[in-house]
Amino acid sequence: LTRQVHATPQRHRAVADHHVACRTGDRDGRDRGGQQVAVLRVQRGQVGKRDHGCKIRQVSHELSLQALADLDDDALAQLYAPRGQPWLRVNFVSTVDGAAQGSDGLSKSINNAADKRVFDTLRRRAHCLIVGAGTLRSEGYNVPDLPLVVVSRSGEVPPTLRTAPAGRVLMATVSDAPLLEATRSLLGAEHVLTLGKSEIDLVLLKSMLAERGWVDQLCEGGPGLFGSMLAAGVVDELCHTVVPRLSGGSHLRIVAGVDLDVAVRPVVLLEQDGTLLGRWLIS
Repeated sequence: LTRQVHATPQRHRAVADHHVACRTGDRDGRDRGGQQVAVLRVQRGQVGKRDHGCKIRQVSHELSLQALADLDDDALAQLYAPRGQPWLRVNFVSTVDGAAQGSDGLSKSINNAADKRVFDTLRRRAHCLIVGAGTLRSEGYNVPDLPLVVVSRSGEVPPTLRTAPAGRVLMATVSDAPLLEATRSLLGAEHVLTLGKSEIDLVLLKSMLAERGWVDQLCEGGPGLFGSMLAAGVVDELCHTVVPRLSGGSHLRIVAGVDLDVAVRPVVLLEQDGTLLGRWLIS
């Protein structure tokens, strides 16, 4: 593994799996002018694959630290394009010491403008949003602009979502849910997915959403749901923002509830004012 600093213009460059500087740079990643960026090069044994329309002809995997401010909205959207269908990604923010929430117990108290820009990009790309009921209640979610899938074993619709337009909110729950019938009456039976007796089948959830045409699936947590999704093997990607803050204490991390050892691989790394934003593929 080597780290080198060189001049590379970042505008419109896609950093991806088996990345090479296929748009504007040579194989050493050098271009004509631009700002200083850090480049990580890891030797890998994969060649001949296509990524963002670029034919890969070298063995190295090059990951460039790009300036978020140098990417316009279209370039940023392309950088976060899904790698397959269906594609389930999870988006989280945390402090440098791993806290997924601030002193008030909310993630919104640690996010910033850089995180919000990628957050909005992911929302615009997504066909549906998947969030655990506890996170929806604690973070005070309102009805989003895209279909929202509430994941809840109790089957309870959070209060802020009960007046949503028909079809905007779906419930993923179980047949043993105590509020199953009440939620069917509120949302309509066709918008309530019963995915198991006492535990929600997350593999089935992913496939059923894809059957509705929602193949770009975005989950915003919380940590317990993310842990369950990892254990079920349904997560394709983690989008993780690290804000330049330390919080201490015993705050939640981005994964909770289960013991895991899951390998991830970085394919995009962005920076703005000390905030790092990455795409990590789940191996």
